[in-house]
This record gives sequence, structure tokens and C-alpha cells, in this order.
Amino acid sequence: MQTLSSACAHKKLPALEFNAKKIPIVQRLLRNDLFISLLRVSQKHNLMIKMEKMDFTKTLFFRLGNWYFFGIFLAGDDFMQRYLVGVDGGGTSCRAAVADATGRILGRGRSGASNIMTAPDTAISNIAQAAKAAFEDAGLDPRLLKDADAYLGLAGNNVENTVAYVMPRLPFHQSIIESDGLIALQGALGDGDGAVAILGTGTIYIARSGSQVSSIGGWGYHLGDLGSGARLGQMALQESLLAHDGISARTELTQALLEEFESDPRKMVAFSQSAKPGDYGRYAPLVFEFGAHRDKAALSILEQSARFIDRSLDRMSELTHGGRLCLLGGLSTLYAQYLAPRHQQRLVQPAQDALAGSIALAKAAFAGVEGGVA
Repeated sequence: MQTLSSACAHKKLPALEFNAKKIPIVQRLLRNDLFISLLRVSQKHNLMIKMEKMDFTKTLFFRLGNWYFFGIFLAGDDFMQRYLVGVDGGGTSCRAAVADATGRILGRGRSGASNIMTAPDTAISNIAQAAKAAFEDAGLDPRLLKDADAYLGLAGNNVENTVAYVMPRLPFHQSIIESDGLIALQGALGDGDGAVAILGTGTIYIARSGSQVSSIGGWGYHLGDLGSGARLGQMALQESLLAHDGISARTELTQALLEEFESDPRKMVAFSQSAKPGDYGRYAPLVFEFGAHRDKAALSILEQSARFIDRSLDRMSELTHGGRLCLLGGLSTLYAQYLAPRHQQRLVQPAQDALAGSIALAKAAFAGVEGGVA
């Protein structure tokens, strides 16, 4: 602490609190409740006086300060460390990771849906829960979240007013919100060229060619997400109602879905009135399950959906000149066999997951930023 004392004396500032705000390393302390409490105690007892008249006060303060600083250092220097948080938020679940300044992931956490377009307040809550779980998994105090720098790849980020609503309500010191596709691209391909198709509750496609990054899709359930888990589930319920009315043939899939609603179409319709994309997405695995047993209704839905995904991948191939392709998301492995051979032959395994991509982007974004990661 001699350095801090010397700096105070050298600048000859009228009060220690004022001087502390001028020293970068202490700026972090001034965001800590315990440290602020110490300053308030000092002020209450008139200990914050001019530098040239505060020999005893300076000794008392720095004794308190030294006790606090050394306590932090002996505890592992957690307080002085600024952590990076990466978030991968989709329509079904939210995953978070915490890393140190070098990008080394220390812990991971998971929570519920975090599509900021369809349910922003739920997404904010689940983002905070997943991040807290990641800190706990790393053995870190979750209160350190407020000093962390976060890079978030979130479904529904392409609606400007939604991002503006979510950003100030996040629990982090600094935040960047981007597409969940961008962090997936970074994780899967690093800085190299190629494309990723994220096939989950929603769908989005991201391509990189040189310095150019392009995306298609990701427009949300109401106007987009064709081929997504949400769309598969919705189409399966629609087909079940057609079968109930005798317009389409009954199959094992349509019968199973009707029985899910006690064979009462009105209950299925009531479900649809408030269903979110994730609610429909719960039925997507059933479509693949019955499709594997050659159920005609399931195969019709899958083939129709795969044709649209093929069209999207054709566009990705144009953007990357036929480059590498990674399928990501909860439905990626299930969809691969239904895609056209021209796309199957381009498939490669991702190098890392989207969380690793978000941490890499966080490290790049916050490196050298004042108050960020050194």
C-alpha cells in the first residue's frame, strides 16, 4: 500500500476518497460494498481530512485498507480479478461460462429459455441464473458478476427495441449482445472461413468468408425459423388436427399427439393460444422418433422441413464458395441424414462449442478496454 500512499501524497489532493477515484486499481474497490462501508465509517468520524493533516487518520485508514487488501489477496485475489462471461441463449435453454482474463473457462452453468424476443424478462432472469451457476461451478462468489464483462449470443437479438430493453437490466459490468449464431460460428470454426447452421428451437445460418460475416434467417418464430424445432412441433399438431378431421390419414404420430391432449382437439387448440416456440419445440423429438419408424406423417414433415434447410444451405455455400459447414443445435445430428448429399459431403465437426466462441469474442472485445480485461 506504500504505492497508494505515495501517490496520494505526491498529488496533494484534499481528500483520500477523491484521490482513490483517480487511481485505476482503486476504482474497482469503489464498486465494492465493504470498501464503501469503510469509507463511510471514515467520513462519519471525520477521518477524511486534508492530506497534510491526516498522519494518524492515514495510518488508521491504511490499517483498515491493508487488512482488507491482504485478506483479498490471501483469498485468491478474486476481488481484483475481472472475469469474462460468455452466454449462449436460445429458445429452450441458456448456457453460461465464466473465464479468467486469458480466456480459460473456469465454470459453466445452465438455466431455462432465453429468447429475448419472445420473453425478454424471462430471458433476463435465466441469463442471470445461468451466469450465477457458472460462478458457483467455478467456486467463485456470484457477487463478482457485477464486475464481469459479458459477451452474449442470444436468440431474438435482431429486434432493436428488445436489445435496448434487455441491455441495462443485465447483471454485468459491461455487456455486448450479438446473435447466438455469431458465437456458434466462432466456436465451431475459430477465425477460419465456413458456415454454421444452428438447428434448434429456432434456426439461423452464419457464414464467414475472409473479413465478411453474413447471416440469413433468425427472424423468429412468427415470420421465420422454418425447419426449426418449434415449426416441427407446430406442423405435427396441425397434422394431428387434419387427421382428426379426416382430411389426412391417421398415423401413429398423429394418434400419439392427440392422446397427449386426451384425444380432445379443443385442448390442443387451447394450448396453442399461449404456446411459445419452446412449447412447440418439445414435440420435435417425437417427429424424428416416429420418422425413424417410417411414419408417413412424420416423414412428410421432416422432408418438407429439410428441403427448406437445403435451400438455406445452398445460399451459405454461395457465400463461402462451397466451404466447410457445421451443423449445430439440438436437432443438428437428427437432421443430418435428411439433408441433400451436396451438403452432407461438406460437413465437418465443430472445433469447440458456442460458449467457447462467446468467451473468445469476449476476450477480444474487452481486451485493453479501460476498466475491462487487461
